[in-house]
Order: sequence, then C-alpha cells, then structure tokens
Amino acid sequence: MGNSTIPAVEEVGVDVSSQERSFDARSVQEKGLDISSQEGKSVDTPLTEEPPQKYIQGLRLHVITGALCLCLFLTNLEIPIVTTALISISSEIGGLNKIYWITTAYLLGYAGLLVLTAKFSDLIGRKTCLLFAVFMFTVFSAACGAAQTMEQLIIFRAFQGIGGAGNYSLCTVIVMELVPPEKFAVYTSSIAVVYVFSLVLGPLFGGAITQHTTWRWVFLLNVPPAVIAGIVLVIVLPNRFPHHNTPPTSKLSILQGTKRVLRRADILGSLLLLAATLLLVTALEEADEEYSWKSAFTIALLTISGILWIMFFLWERLVTLREGLVEPVFPWRFMKNRVWLAMLLNAICLGATWFVTMFELPQRFQIVNALSPFDAAVRFIAFTLAAPIGSIFAPTIGKKFKVPLLYLVLFASCVQVIAYALLGTFDDSLQIHARQYGYQILAGFGCGINISLLILMTPFAVEKRDGAVAMGSVAQFRIMGGCIGLAIVTAVSNSYLRTHLGEVLSPETAQAVLKSVDTLSTLPAATQTAVRQVYSASYNLQMKVLAGFAGGQIIASFLMWDKNPIVV
Repeated sequence: MGNSTIPAVEEVGVDVSSQERSFDARSVQEKGLDISSQEGKSVDTPLTEEPPQKYIQGLRLHVITGALCLCLFLTNLEIPIVTTALISISSEIGGLNKIYWITTAYLLGYAGLLVLTAKFSDLIGRKTCLLFAVFMFTVFSAACGAAQTMEQLIIFRAFQGIGGAGNYSLCTVIVMELVPPEKFAVYTSSIAVVYVFSLVLGPLFGGAITQHTTWRWVFLLNVPPAVIAGIVLVIVLPNRFPHHNTPPTSKLSILQGTKRVLRRADILGSLLLLAATLLLVTALEEADEEYSWKSAFTIALLTISGILWIMFFLWERLVTLREGLVEPVFPWRFMKNRVWLAMLLNAICLGATWFVTMFELPQRFQIVNALSPFDAAVRFIAFTLAAPIGSIFAPTIGKKFKVPLLYLVLFASCVQVIAYALLGTFDDSLQIHARQYGYQILAGFGCGINISLLILMTPFAVEKRDGAVAMGSVAQFRIMGGCIGLAIVTAVSNSYLRTHLGEVLSPETAQAVLKSVDTLSTLPAATQTAVRQVYSASYNLQMKVLAGFAGGQIIASFLMWDKNPIVV
C-alpha cells in the first residue's frame, strides 16, 4: 500500500489492487479481515491518525444552516405551491388535459437524480455540486415563469426537478455533516419544521399569487431567494467541505474526479430505472387522451417499459454479484430481503396517495365548487396540517411505548383506506360538506405516519453498508409511486370525463371544456351545474382509486410481517 492514506482512498476512490477494486478500510474491519501493509500495520491499527473533525461554530454555522434550509424550503415548496395554480395556468396557455404533466415532470426529474447527486458529491465535492444544483433550480424556475406553451412549461419543469433533486439530497447530507451526532435530533427537527412550513404555505402562496397577480410568480418567486442562498453558500460554506480542516490528499481536477464518479456510479442502472418509469407514466397518461389503449403507441410504450424494467433488475443483479467498482443503485441484496421489498411496495403505494391528494383536492375545490385558488388552499389546510402531526406522533408513540413500528404502519394504512373511501362518497351537490374536512384529517394523518415510519425503519431493515442507498431508495420509490399514481388517476379521470361530458355537452363543447375550464363560464347556469356534477363524480372515482392504493399499503404491511418486528 506504500504511502497511501485512508482519507485519500475514501475521498477519491484510488485503486489499490490489481483487479482495480477500491479499498474500503471500514468494510474490511467489519468483515474481520487481517490485511497488513508493507510497514506491518494491520487494519485494526489506523494507517493514518486522522485529526478529530473540527465543526463549524458560531454565526457562520447559523448562516450556513439558514441558507441550506432556504434551499430545502424552496425545493419542497415547488410541489404544493403549483397545485392551486394549475387551473389558472391552463386558462392562460391551454392544456387542462395536460396539467398533470406539470407535476409529473417535476417529480420525474426529481426522482431521476436523487441518489446520483449524492454520489457525485462524494468525489467532486459537496459545495460544487450544491451550487450547480442551485443554479439549475434558479435558471429553470425563471424559464418556467417565462414559458409560453404547455409543452415548454413541462420541459422546463423537468429540468427544474433535476435541480430540486440536487438541492434536497445535498442540503440534507450537508446539514447532517455540519454538527456532531449528539445534535442530529435538533437539526433533523429543523428540517422537519422547514418541510411542514413548505407544505402548509405552498398551496396558500400559490392561491394568493394566482388570485391577485399572474401565475408566473409561482415560479419566479424562487429566483431572488435562490440567488441569495447561492451567494451566501459561495461565501460561507468552506471549500472541500466536510474535509476543509484537513490538507488535500489528492490533486485530482474536477474532470478527473468526474471520471472517477462515472466509474463508480451506476449510471446505466439509474438511466434504465428513469426510462422505464418515464415510458410507463407516459403510456398511462396519454392512453385514452391522444391515443387509445389499443393504439400501437400505447402498446409499444408499455412493452418497451416492461423490457426496460427486466433489464434494470438483471443489470442490478450483475453489478451486485460482480462486487466491482460500480455501486449499484438497487443492490440485488434488496431482492432477497422480503421485509425491505415490502417496504418499497408500501412506499410506492404511499407516494400515489400522497401526491395525488396534494394535486387533486385543491383542483376539485376550484372546478367543482368554483372557489378561488386561495380559498381552495384554505380548504386544503386540514390535510396539510394533519400530515406533519402524524409524522411526529407515530415515532414518538413507537419510541415511548416500544410499539413495533409495523403495527403503526398497518394502523395508518387502514386509516387511509377508510379516509379515501369516505372522500369518494360525496353526492353530486356542489356544496362543501363539513365532514369532508374530517376525512381530509384522517387521510393526512395516515399518510404522515407512514412517511416518517418508512424512513425510520429503513436503517433496521437493511445491511449497514446499504444504509445510504436504502434511504435514497425510499424517497425515490415514493416519488415514482406518485408519478405512477398520477398517471393512473389521469387515465381513469379522462376516460370518465370523455364519456359523461358527452351526455350533457356537444362533442366540440366537451373538448373545449377539457382543454380550458374557463369555457364553463360561457355556458348556461343549468349546463354549468351539470358539468360540475360530472367533474364531482370523476373526483369521487379518483378517491376510490386512492383507497385501492391505500389497500396496497395494507397488503405490503402484512408482507413486512416478521417474528421480531422493528422496535426503536
């Protein structure tokens, strides 16, 4: 091993064997292997005494934390803030039947690079990658605000999601590296508070903006604070963080470091996963819209998506069994872990209920109940407040009373089934019933419980070496579930609307209503009521589909059953 040091190996992945395998001292120690260097030092004796980490303190720490929380807030805000602006967007640039893609595009871009950005930052550097992510998010937020067509907006949203993925993953990692382990709980709570505020304020901001000014400020709003956060991070976040207190162990350029990352990161696996999901979502959202279910286009997309899914799992198996430089994005060990696979299935179904609810309920209040965007956001607060309460409640109960977490997951899944079944039972009345708020609270409470518990259970369900990948996988599969859920709900809703609007409107008028809800105001009062009732029935149908996804969480929970359930 010569004069090689552990920091050099860990930071830049220097090859130290003839088979070109990276040396990981920690994994060697865990396996109990006895490897000695030329100087006769065993692995149990550190080759280089690494000085204790000196954490940033004082005002500089608070400024960095504030800038990171601002980035996290803007990234999380981008999902709920758009929900109450969608109707206004479609009214100006058209494409009411395409507005699902505004959310789906962001989520797909977000999910596509969630894990890879963290891997790239290991070698290129946290600061460099984070600043690039902030730049991407800022530029494409401005581009979304300037979009002139629905197609432009959808494309820009996908690139904005890529920047958002980098913001989320890197800010979360850096926050945990800023402080010693004994302060993790405090800083984790800070992140939770940021998430709660973005969730609650997002629909309200979106509603207020679209009601009093143009919807374009929903996206342009990100630009000034993101620029400020970026400038602050340039100035106060140390270069080479978190290794800023130790001398450089390598003089690799960014290009050389990127090549190292490309050799280690599972680029092909990530692309296969993203492509398989994208084609599946496209087929589901376009079926019965631009193309029929029996069309060559739909069948081809579904077939290619199925082939890509098979290729993805075969590739991940090959990469895992080789145990080479490439770190699989989905280690094949996961496929042998029944509890973990069931948790991922639960995450997919949870993502569907969570994201579809965030998207559909505010839209229902605007179309069916003719509320303003802001009033619709106010009616949605019951759900957005109940979710974080559930996220806090479940881990607290589980830890205090030593309740197996699986029992709480099963309880929350059952609560969701009841809530969404009840949300799907409203009659054709255009009034908002008071009990609907109670159903929203149940749905939000159940979703919030499972969001936090699946994350909490992850370190206990997988091997230690897979902890980071597993944490990313939970978030990534939940977002993928949201994309798939939105696609399925879109297909079901469009099919219902096309069939039943034709019973009260002429074909031309029905098509016009589907493209822009503003067409409703030009119709006679009695016809408007009939159209809104059709939309009401379509939203009831969507809630019943979500009850099915919640039922999928119950099935997944039983598959997670183990003789020794996880207790914290």
